[in-house]
Amino acid sequence: MPLSPSCPSRSLIRHRAIQITRPLLYTSVPVIAAATLVTYRPCNPQRTSSIIATHPLQFVDLSHHIKTIHTTHIIKNNKTNTGNNNLNGISHLLISKARINHFSTSPQSFTATSKMSSTSSTFKIKGLTSLDLPSDKIEVEVEGIEKGKLLLLKHGGQIHALTANCTHYGAPLVKGVLTPDARLTCPWHGACYNVTTGDVEDAPALNGLHKYEVFEKDGGVYVKADEGTFKENGRLPIASCSVAQQHQKVVIIGGGSGTIGAIEVLREHGFNGQITIISKEPNLPLDRTKLSKALIPDPEKLLLRPKEWYSSVSVSVVSDEATAVDFTNKTVSTKSGEIIPYTKLILATGGTPRRLPLPGFKELGNIFVLRTVKDVQAILAAVGPTKKKEIVIIGSSFIGMEVGNALSKENNVKIVGMESAPLERIMGAKVGRVFQSNLEKNGVKFYMAASVDKATSSSADPSNVATVHLKDGTALPADLVILGVGVGPATEFLRDNPAVTLERDGSLKTDEYFAVECLKGNNNNNNNGSSSDVYAVGDIATYPYNGPGAGQGGVTHVRIEHWDVAQNAGRSVGRTIAHAFSSSSSVPLKAKTFIPIFWSALGGQLRYCGNTMNGFDDLIIKGELDEGKFVAYYVLGETVVAVASMGMDPIVMKCAELMKSGKMVGKKEVNEGVDVLKVDLA
Repeated sequence: MPLSPSCPSRSLIRHRAIQITRPLLYTSVPVIAAATLVTYRPCNPQRTSSIIATHPLQFVDLSHHIKTIHTTHIIKNNKTNTGNNNLNGISHLLISKARINHFSTSPQSFTATSKMSSTSSTFKIKGLTSLDLPSDKIEVEVEGIEKGKLLLLKHGGQIHALTANCTHYGAPLVKGVLTPDARLTCPWHGACYNVTTGDVEDAPALNGLHKYEVFEKDGGVYVKADEGTFKENGRLPIASCSVAQQHQKVVIIGGGSGTIGAIEVLREHGFNGQITIISKEPNLPLDRTKLSKALIPDPEKLLLRPKEWYSSVSVSVVSDEATAVDFTNKTVSTKSGEIIPYTKLILATGGTPRRLPLPGFKELGNIFVLRTVKDVQAILAAVGPTKKKEIVIIGSSFIGMEVGNALSKENNVKIVGMESAPLERIMGAKVGRVFQSNLEKNGVKFYMAASVDKATSSSADPSNVATVHLKDGTALPADLVILGVGVGPATEFLRDNPAVTLERDGSLKTDEYFAVECLKGNNNNNNNGSSSDVYAVGDIATYPYNGPGAGQGGVTHVRIEHWDVAQNAGRSVGRTIAHAFSSSSSVPLKAKTFIPIFWSALGGQLRYCGNTMNGFDDLIIKGELDEGKFVAYYVLGETVVAVASMGMDPIVMKCAELMKSGKMVGKKEVNEGVDVLKVDLA
């Protein structure tokens, strides 16, 4: 078990040595090190730690405390050693990029799931005779295991064996993007893993990858593993945690994507204080993307983590609505009258669907928005078992298009949009018409460049909508209406708070750490985000964008209403807060940046990365729009600011990595036909 922070960890380590066996990727050698622990976070058994030894060797066996230490880089006597494992005569040793599993003392606060699979059984890789791989990554089968597949990849002169599929939606990682800094990005939705550890680096994945010891033997290639891991969807980063620091209180208002991202990283990075979620939704955080895409009414089928998981990692859930925050006394008041204190506060309240301020839309029934499970349940109840309803959807952006697509198979769906083509503002008219054509094949009718005038009922049923009237005189029969006209930041409870300055759209402006600018005061004296007390993520956060095109047209901050962005922002804040409570809090923490990624299913799988916050003045299409196999490059000046694709994975994810590293190709290279997949990330 990992070391509990309540024990005297520093003195224990400083005066003792570590003697263990280090299982390399396909060899095992003994490692003996005189260890002075300089920056070890006690409740962080899963993450990368650094052990710096600066004293003469003391041969004390702590193997009963440490089960394994996995290293990827060794420096001895101030000289790098990545290949020679002869450690004789070492007087100074730095083991960096190392991870310690199952460090046990008493009392315990965390239980980790091992990154390296158990070595109880040995399995042969089918059809492989050596670790001289034909490419940087291959998918292999495990002999004797039905559907037992692994990913083998080479990086940094080593071979790594990992779970073969992304733990988010199961994409084959062999088709992912591998970077020089050991990031492996899923080809579908941008989930990213560290190949040396299997840890999650970026959303939307929650589970890490299993890591296996792989080696050559008698003309074959083998892995050591627990057989059950071949069938598992990766591994839990943290299996359980008990609160050891009662005075440290992180409160999160909201129960969405940003919330789950923050919780995951807080616990994985060793924070062992109290975590409390305050959410007015009746369910725990769920996969909201499936609401509009699949109209799933059962929240149990959408949960990101089961109820038991929150208990096991000591997260309290308060089903209540936050009504006020006292930023001076650091308390949150709820609708039921409860007052909840905090040390650090994360605002993750999401968005509130907009309504139309037009005649009939407020008064009549069977007019819906789509944001929650209850909304889905209400829509499906109105559709009823007989289907074949007349459904009018107002709004031709993602929510409207996705729900229209989901309902079109058994109903008569009409979509009304103000633009000349669906999603024109974001995707451009050419690409938007591809989605329109796809949905028209399913029977959806479009009324574009249209404005809504009013909604009326019938004399037979005056309480419910019967017709939607457009300003050009068109009357659309409607058994029900679904509004997809955008969302506003859910910050109403802060609107009259004298300590808060909201942006014009109702959002909160943050710094690169997602610390709320107007609430930083004099606390943030080290300019690394850790000493701030209030953070905002997701739909309510307007944050400084670091991708291509930022500031090119005067706009430097952006508010993005995407699932992946919210979760990555939550992960960033979790990392910052965990750092604030760590022993290394005085060390500046570099802000973690990411490129926005989103996806949709509109008659084909759409991928998108980047942002057109300052617009785009050119759209370069490569491929065939009519066949649904293309890449679209959104250009501002000479800069490619965003990329979309259908049927061309993993181009968008490669572009996201190029953008992140500042190496994205420009307009000239795109016009010249550069193959983005061949552009070097180094």
